[in-house]
Amino acid sequence: MTTKETAEAFTAMLKAGDHEAAATKFNADDIASYEAMEGPMSVCRGRDAVRAKSDWWYANHEIHNVTSEGPFVNGNQFLVEFAMDFTIKATGQRIQNSKEWGLYTVRDGKIVEERFFYPAM
Repeated sequence: MTTKETAEAFTAMLKAGDHEAAATKFNADDIASYEAMEGPMSVCRGRDAVRAKSDWWYANHEIHNVTSEGPFVNGNQFLVEFAMDFTIKATGQRIQNSKEWGLYTVRDGKIVEERFFYPAM
């Protein structure tokens, strides 16, 4: 698959709400994931570590709605814009219309790197 084909198929799955299946299908075994934050999950390496980070997110947040825009392709990379409405379970704080951007790098039809950007907190 080309980067464009990978980006379109991956983003279509996100838009359908199938985030876990999209990661399973398109994340490379050696994927690296970078969050724009400090802490133990700021950098994850490997499919299992990225899955564990995702599992933690869903276990600790109640997701009300997520929308995805894109993909926006440039070379072997593509960008997806997310708008999220979620509640932090530990505090009960609801965060609406939270923006986040994911920059994905593709090699041989698989995502080998993801970097997330969001407003400074």
